[in-house]
Amino acid sequence: MRFIVMVVASTAAVIATGLSGNWVDAPAIGWAVAALIYVAWVWLVIARLDPSETQQHATSEDPSRGTTDLLILVANLASLAAVAAVIVNSHAEATGTRLYSGGLALACVALSWMLVQTLFTLRYAELYYSPESDAGGEVGGISFNQDRLPQYTDFAYLATSLGMTYQVSDTNIGNHKIRVEALKHSLLSYLFGTVILAVTINLVIGLAQ
Repeated sequence: MRFIVMVVASTAAVIATGLSGNWVDAPAIGWAVAALIYVAWVWLVIARLDPSETQQHATSEDPSRGTTDLLILVANLASLAAVAAVIVNSHAEATGTRLYSGGLALACVALSWMLVQTLFTLRYAELYYSPESDAGGEVGGISFNQDRLPQYTDFAYLATSLGMTYQVSDTNIGNHKIRVEALKHSLLSYLFGTVILAVTINLVIGLAQ
């Protein structure tokens, strides 16, 4: 349901923006809408869940989850092309329009970064509570140094730490599968973090001209 809403809303935003005469920005706006819907929808559901509810939610059967997550990640990476188009086009625009384009590019990449952190928050919870996981010396594969079982906010803490510093802080990972996901997560976060920095620098230079 969430994926369908994302696709419909994104398509509507692209068409509406394009019909207004701005086809260059349309893909970036469409993706920003989709990413915002995903992040908001997920956190409205999981933010209030306690440990037992987190476990139930993380292990709920969803045969299409893997395919959907892959499509979202591919679209997330493809959105960088839309951001590049916005930035290149902004070089020929007036100062006011250039500011709008820079803000759009920055918002699009920032939402993409947030989507990555949210997606991996769900993934870490799924692997931790998955009965098929090999704990590898740690209960659940991740040690949060607490007596109670972790909830989604704990997994978000891990995801955000990796997303911002590309390393764990005070959590220990003792599961091969989770380490592989952490590697993917760090590489993706580094990519989007680098693009955010580049877009910010481009925006500042554009304002100075």
